[in-house]
Amino acid sequence: MSLPHVKLHPSFGAKLLDTDLREIKPNVIGKLLDLMDEHAVCAVPHRVPLTNEQHINFSKMLGPIERSAKKIAGTGKRLPFDEIIDQSNLGPEGAIYKDGDRRLALKRANRLWHTDMSFYRIRGTYSVLSAHIVPPKGGNTELIDMRTVYRDLPDTIKKRLVNLSAEHCYWHSRTLGGGPSPSAEEKASRPPATHPLVLENRRTRREALYLASHIKSIKGLEENEGKQLLDELNEFATQKKYILSYHWSVGDVLIWDNLATMHRATPFLDQKYVRDMRRTTCRDLAI
Repeated sequence: MSLPHVKLHPSFGAKLLDTDLREIKPNVIGKLLDLMDEHAVCAVPHRVPLTNEQHINFSKMLGPIERSAKKIAGTGKRLPFDEIIDQSNLGPEGAIYKDGDRRLALKRANRLWHTDMSFYRIRGTYSVLSAHIVPPKGGNTELIDMRTVYRDLPDTIKKRLVNLSAEHCYWHSRTLGGGPSPSAEEKASRPPATHPLVLENRRTRREALYLASHIKSIKGLEENEGKQLLDELNEFATQKKYILSYHWSVGDVLIWDNLATMHRATPFLDQKYVRDMRRTTCRDLAI
């Protein structure tokens, strides 16, 4: 029997009913993973946000958790947990970043379509994003089911994708999104990684297009040819009919499968309002 839920979008996404991730037991995780295999995205409302410890403890049930991401120069650290990725617009002292701050520019690049940690050799699997403070307007998270996108691709394009791999680079998406150029030390901290453009789920055997703004090039294609193919794929994938826009409330937890979806943050008045979001991300393998 599946966990009680309602659909969020005609083709994917589920909102769990009467579920508290603080109380979820290991024997229920299999049901949740089955639901994730079907819907790729699950929203779990809570009246009170999970504590950082509760957030981490739940995430560990989904698989090996990312720890101690290499620090970017000048970013500081607001939350004293290696497993928590701070996705807020707040600096280490708790104040909103000033417009033009290098750190804010890096965060604004998350408004590009992407999938978490594709720039690592060991890819991100499940991301768990928890809402502590949300702005009164804007700041939705938009998601796309890349399995449905791949299914709907014309056969002529599918044939082109066979055996093609892409180079994913964190710094490519940061600069593409208006962020500053990285230092040599920063470049070395996050070297690029190569992954196939089409992935197959190990359990369901469903195929998904593995696309992200992190992609710098397609292996074996000339630069212009690769860019043209990426533009074509992105234009197809980001059609309005494929997009689920999630409107946040305080206490919400959103879980998504990075190997089956693409997502982006949407703008809000980040010089006026606080948006305090905290993320954990699981990886393919423990590192």
